[in-house]
Amino acid sequence: MAGLGKVPYAPQNVEEVQTLIRNLEGSTKKEAKNSKKSFSCKKTAFTVANSPEKITVFSWRFQDWDYKRDNLPTYARGLFTSKNERGQPEICIRGYDKFFNTEEVDATKWRNIENNTKGPYELSLKENGCIIFISGLHDGTLLVCSKHSTGPRGDETKSHAIAGEHWIDKQLAAIGKTREDLARELRRRNATAVAELCDDDFEEHILAYTGENAGLYLHGMNINLPEFMTYPGPQVQAFAEEWGFKKTDFLVLDDMQTTKTFLDQVAETGSYNGRDVEGFVIRCKSQEKASGPLMDWFFKYKFEEPYLMYRQWRECTKALISGKPPRFKKHVKITEEYLLFARQKLAENRGMGKEYAANHGIIKLRDDFLKEKNLKGSDIIREEYAITGGNPKETTKDIILVPIATLGCGKTTLAVALVHLFGWGHIQNDNITGKGRPPRFTKEVLTQLEQKPVVFADRNNAQRHERHQIIDDVKKTHPEMRMVALNFVHTPDTIHKIRTVTQSRILARGDNHQTIQAASDQNKVLGIMEGFISRFEALNPYSQPDDGFDAVIDLDPTANSRDNLEIVVGQLSDLFPNLIKDMPSSEDLDDAINVALSEYEPEIRHTIGDRGPKNNNNKKKQPSKEPPQIVKKQKPLEYVSVNLPKTPILDSLETAFASVSSNKGRFFRQLQETRRVQPEFHVTLIHRASSKAHPELWLKYTEMHAQSGGDPWSGGSKMGQCKVLLERIVWDNRIMAIVVRLVDEDENWECVNQVAHITVGTRGDDVKPKESNDLLKRWIEVGSGDDSGIGEVAIEGRIILDGTVKGILSR
Repeated sequence: MAGLGKVPYAPQNVEEVQTLIRNLEGSTKKEAKNSKKSFSCKKTAFTVANSPEKITVFSWRFQDWDYKRDNLPTYARGLFTSKNERGQPEICIRGYDKFFNTEEVDATKWRNIENNTKGPYELSLKENGCIIFISGLHDGTLLVCSKHSTGPRGDETKSHAIAGEHWIDKQLAAIGKTREDLARELRRRNATAVAELCDDDFEEHILAYTGENAGLYLHGMNINLPEFMTYPGPQVQAFAEEWGFKKTDFLVLDDMQTTKTFLDQVAETGSYNGRDVEGFVIRCKSQEKASGPLMDWFFKYKFEEPYLMYRQWRECTKALISGKPPRFKKHVKITEEYLLFARQKLAENRGMGKEYAANHGIIKLRDDFLKEKNLKGSDIIREEYAITGGNPKETTKDIILVPIATLGCGKTTLAVALVHLFGWGHIQNDNITGKGRPPRFTKEVLTQLEQKPVVFADRNNAQRHERHQIIDDVKKTHPEMRMVALNFVHTPDTIHKIRTVTQSRILARGDNHQTIQAASDQNKVLGIMEGFISRFEALNPYSQPDDGFDAVIDLDPTANSRDNLEIVVGQLSDLFPNLIKDMPSSEDLDDAINVALSEYEPEIRHTIGDRGPKNNNNKKKQPSKEPPQIVKKQKPLEYVSVNLPKTPILDSLETAFASVSSNKGRFFRQLQETRRVQPEFHVTLIHRASSKAHPELWLKYTEMHAQSGGDPWSGGSKMGQCKVLLERIVWDNRIMAIVVRLVDEDENWECVNQVAHITVGTRGDDVKPKESNDLLKRWIEVGSGDDSGIGEVAIEGRIILDGTVKGILSR
C-alpha cells in the first residue's frame, strides 16, 4: 500500500470472511441444546439509505456476557458485513474486540497482564459518549453506524448514526473535502474509523461538551478483518488531523509497573487533570503463549470506588443546594460526616452553592473534607469492606435473593429456573407449617446457605414488615450476607395490567400452586389475589427497611418469565462478576424456563380461606354450583407509549419553576393546588386514531406488541426500552406539556406527533390531554410570549430518563 507509510494494513480474505459469517449464522445451532458452551448471535439487516446501489449491510450482535466465552467466532463489538462489487462477502464495519475491566476476566487479572503483555502502554480517558463507526462501501458511500444500527428511516433526531453524519459533514466542509473522499480513503486502508460522539446538544454524558469542545473525537482505526488489528495512538491522531476529527489524547507509558502505579494513584482521587473521570482504556500488545505472536489488545481500569462514593457526595451536595433532602444508602456514616462539613462550608461562603451547581469547586470541596479527616478515599473503602465482608465484586457466595411480588408474578418459576441453571438453593415459605413461620423461614434460608452460594427466599415479601423481618433477622447475625431484592414493580398505572395477567396465570395453572388451587377453589381465587394486591407496599430503596438491601433488580410482573430470567442473570453477573463462572446461552435460559413451567410441582398444598378484602355487608354465601367463567376476549391495542418514572419529572418541574418569576410559575402552581398534575407520565408514540395516517408504523408496533406477549392473557406487554431527554416546558392557560426528544439508538422508536411530549396537566376535565398537540403546534408557529399567550421555560441540565415502551389496550 504505497503512500500509507507504516500504518497497519492487511487486505480482506474472502474465504476467511465466508467462514466467519458461516460460523455466525450457525451459532445458535452448532452446539448441543444443553451444552453450556453454546451461544447465540442476533442478525439485523439495514438498507443504507444514501447508497446509490441501496446496499444492504448486516449487524451481528452477541449477548454482553457471551464475550466472556472462549469459543466465539469473533469478539468484535460492533460488526457489520456486506458484499463487495463482485458479490463476495466482506466486513464493512469492525469495532474493537470487547475489552474488560481489570480482574473481571482471567486475561485481565493483574498477574496475567504483567506476564502476557508488552508496552508501550497507551492510556486514554474512558468516557460515556456515543460510539460511532465510519467506513467506505464499494459504491463510494460513506457508511456511518452506531454500535448496532445504521440509523432510523424516520426522525433523525433520535439516531446516533444520523447525528454522527451531521458532524462528519460539518468537519469535512471545514477542510474542503467530501463524504466520497473520506469513503474512498477508508476503503483504500480497509479500515473502520472509531469515534466518540460528544455533543451535549444531542445527548449529555459525564463530561461537558459544548461549543468548540463538541464533535467527533477519533480514538481508533481498526482494520476490517475477523481478528483484531488496530492503529497505534500517534497514527490515529495523524488521521484525525488530516480529516478534521477532534483528537483523543493518549498518555504513553513504557512498562507495566509504571502504568499500574499511575492508575492506582489516579484511583485514589477519582480525578485526572482536575476532572472527575470514570477510568482509562489501556492499549498494548498481548500474547497468549510465550512463543505466540504479539496481538493488539485492550483492557480498562475503571474506578468503581471511591469514584462512586465521590459521585454520591456530589449528587447529595447538589440536593442540599437545591433545598431537597439528600438520598443515599451506601457509605452512610462517612457521607453523613461529609454532608455536615459541606453544610458548614456552604453557610460560610454564600456564593459557593451557585458555583457548585454549575460544576465548579466539586473536587476542592471533596479534597478539603478528606484533608480535614486526614483520609484517602481508598482508606475509607478498605475500612468499609472490612466491616461489611469485602468487595462485592469479589463475592462468590452468601447471597440471598428476596422477591417482592404478589401472586402470579412468576417468582417461583424464576426460582426453579435458577436452581436448574446453577444448582442454587430455594426455600419456599409455603413448605413451612405451624407457628412462628417468619423466623423459621429465615433460619431455613441461612441453613441452606451453608451448602449453596445463593439461596432464593421464596416468599411474596409484599409488605414492608415482611422485608423488615428478613433483613433484620439476617443482618443482625450475618452482616456479611448480600441481600438482593428482585423487585416486581407495581405502580398505579400498571396495576390493572398486573391484575389481569396474574389472574390469568393462576387460573391457567389450576391446582399446581401451594396456597391457592384455582381448579378447586375458583370461588375464592380472585378475592385472595385482590387481597394481596391491595396490601402490596412498593419498595423504596431510600427508606427503611428497603435501604437494607445491598442491591435491587427491577422486574416487570407482566413480562414473560424468560425475559425476567435473562435480566436477573445478567444483573447478578454485573453485581458479582465472580459468581457465575459459566454464563448460560439463550438455549440454556429457554430450557430452564421450560423445566420450571412443565416439571415443577409443589411439595405441600395448603387449604386456605378467603383472604380477599373484607365486606361487612356480605353474609356467608353458599358456594356456587358453577365455577366463574373467565372470558378471554382479546382487547384491541389503543396506543403505544413510553412510560416514564414520576419522581424525576416532578423534580425537573420544581427546579425549572423555582428559578423563574412567580408570574411564570402561576399556572404550574395552579395545577398543583387543584391536583390537576397527571398521576403518571408517558410519551405517546402513536394512537389508534392515527393508525390510518401511519399504517406501516401502526403495523410495526402492533406486531411488536403481539410478539412481546401483549394481549392480557399472554403474560407480557413490555415492547422495549427508550431513553427520553427532557428539553423544555410549554403551557397556555389550559394545558401544560414537556417537550422531549427520544434518544434511544437501537430500537428506532418513532413518534407520529409533530412534537414528542409529555402532558403535565390540564386546568379541568373539560380540557383533554390530547390538546397538548394543538398547544405545541401553535408554539412552533408563533413561539412563546405575551402576544401568543404561551409560556416557555427550558429544563436545565438536559435530563435523560429511562422509559419503558408499552402497548396500552382499550378499556
